[in-house]
Amino acid sequence: MATNLFLMLILLSHVASSLSEGCHPHDKKALLQIKKELNNPTLLSSWKPHTDCCNSNWHGVNCIPSNRVYYLTIEIDDDLASLFPPSIGNLPYLDSLFIYQLPNLTGTIPQSIIKLTNLRSLTIRATTISGPIPNFIAKMKSLTHLDLSDNHLSGTLPPNLYQLPNLEAIILENNKLTGPIPISLARLNSLDVDLSHNRLEGDASMFFGLTKHTETINLSWNMFSFDMGKLELPESLRLLGVSHNRVYGKLPDGVKNLQWLNVSYNRLCGEIPKVGYFSTFPVSSFVHNKCLCGSPLPSCK
Repeated sequence: MATNLFLMLILLSHVASSLSEGCHPHDKKALLQIKKELNNPTLLSSWKPHTDCCNSNWHGVNCIPSNRVYYLTIEIDDDLASLFPPSIGNLPYLDSLFIYQLPNLTGTIPQSIIKLTNLRSLTIRATTISGPIPNFIAKMKSLTHLDLSDNHLSGTLPPNLYQLPNLEAIILENNKLTGPIPISLARLNSLDVDLSHNRLEGDASMFFGLTKHTETINLSWNMFSFDMGKLELPESLRLLGVSHNRVYGKLPDGVKNLQWLNVSYNRLCGEIPKVGYFSTFPVSSFVHNKCLCGSPLPSCK
């Protein structure tokens, strides 16, 4: 009798344990495989097979009420050394993926990532992943925020990024990107852009226009060449950086709403407009141009 009671208690204990397990088994399996592909880093030591990934404080893991993994962050570990883990694509309910400051994370962005059909925010920043920005990124239709900055990415920008209907921000600063900007990106009307510190060239005027709803455009430290005087700036534009390029012409008059500006180290000419915030911008915002003049630079003759 006592033996039967003991066995029943053990059975009830296992049932209670299974009922209390919040993490979906598919997601838990995927996370443990990700940990394995990352060579079991100390950073993820809290990812233990016999604990609940949703309710036991697994580092960087957050779940939605249905106990599916919704948010994943893996960040700040100089010792983690591996290729980019392809099993990240096996978290179908993932909304935000944040991978940051992993200087020994290498390889390319795997195609398996397109299985994240619910992903809205993708950040892979400050790693040593390399190769091109893959064309298959355009299949991730839910993306609103794409940050691939501070990596070793090279090649040209994919021309099909305009196929991301909800994209609001693209941050690609500090890579090794080359070539012209695809004219197709002109179709994105609400896009905050940071392409600074690359080797991009040619015309970037497709990011401007009165019909745009952009607040930030940073094109600094590239090899862009276009006539700035012909631009129509979005009324929503608050931050504009085009320093260290080959931009020519004059400063457009429609810049009164800008709150931050840097056009230094270009080939601009003419008088600095006396509108909006211009009187507050420092000399460093305008220096080293061909013949730009007027306050805060020396007066025009």
